[in-house]
Amino acid sequence: MLRSRWRPELGLAVVVLVLGVLVVVGTLDVSAAASQLGIGPRFFPMLVGGAMVIVGLFYVADVLRGGHGDPEESEDVDASAPTDWRSLALVSGIFLAFAALLDLLGWIVGASLLFFGLSVALGAEHKLRAAVIAVVLGVTTYLLFVNGLGVNLPNGVFAP
Repeated sequence: MLRSRWRPELGLAVVVLVLGVLVVVGTLDVSAAASQLGIGPRFFPMLVGGAMVIVGLFYVADVLRGGHGDPEESEDVDASAPTDWRSLALVSGIFLAFAALLDLLGWIVGASLLFFGLSVALGAEHKLRAAVIAVVLGVTTYLLFVNGLGVNLPNGVFAP
């Protein structure tokens, strides 16, 4: 019975469901005071995990009732094009460098370099604009996490 119903879509649906459950269960261990807004560090992980569980359940039900993914028919996607290994390596390297240097550089500098590096690796034509947007995103996310959610992020080079 299970063998006749198994398809790749069901595998993805189960992965989404399991990841959602893991996020919710992992978030239950988080204990910290709520921020000034009353939203603590558990709010967004619980929101995302709960959404993943709901989407996963609906996805599993859809696949078991015969739903399936449609083949790619978009105008701007060439399904026969080879993988761009250079871009894949650049993006992977940028993420690994961010993870390795986050404590040393701090969130603002590290995230700014991450956003800028990713935009350049993915083809940004205006490098100065990409750099300015990257710094704005780095500072904004830092302020939202630290002031809005009460989450401590690494200060790095800005440590007192």
